[in-house]
Amino acid sequence: MVVALDGAALAQLFTDARTHYGWDPTPVSEADLRQLYDLVKMGPTSANSSPARFLFCHSAEAREKLAACVSANNQHKVKAAPVTVIIGFDPKFYERLPELFPHVDARPWFNWSADFARETAFRNSSLQGAYLIMAARALGWDTGPMSGFDKKAVDAAFWGDTGVETNFICSLGKGSGEGLFPRLPRLAFEDAAQIL
Repeated sequence: MVVALDGAALAQLFTDARTHYGWDPTPVSEADLRQLYDLVKMGPTSANSSPARFLFCHSAEAREKLAACVSANNQHKVKAAPVTVIIGFDPKFYERLPELFPHVDARPWFNWSADFARETAFRNSSLQGAYLIMAARALGWDTGPMSGFDKKAVDAAFWGDTGVETNFICSLGKGSGEGLFPRLPRLAFEDAAQIL
């Protein structure tokens, strides 16, 4: 039976969690990244399509390579974090549907239009990127998602001719608290939501 999480768990996932800019030297191991992915992959996507692709820039060399593709304000974050993940998406995700959605051929649901398939891949990889943030927090890691980067440069440097495109990037590790400022306001329910 599913029960509501307690206040401490909700705080870790939402109300106390922050976007981090500075990182302490606590390492993130391959085993940690595999544990993280094993949670992320369980999140729902359209027809279990799982279009996200993840590149974990773990080595200093990979982080330097990525830092060269991000805005000046984000370079230090990428270099200092033990890992920065490139969350990408495969616009031809439907080619894996016979494996991921085996009870019916779902490829025609998506491959009838390259634009529709790309939109579906982008939307669902965004979901999977959000699952990554929440799974990392659940495992005791901090995150620092970013969109300040040169997409064409990241695509060329990391995805090459695979056809995969970058959605966003996210550093992870143990946040140092450096550079945090008071939490910014959020919209009230009445400003952002309706009950119809």
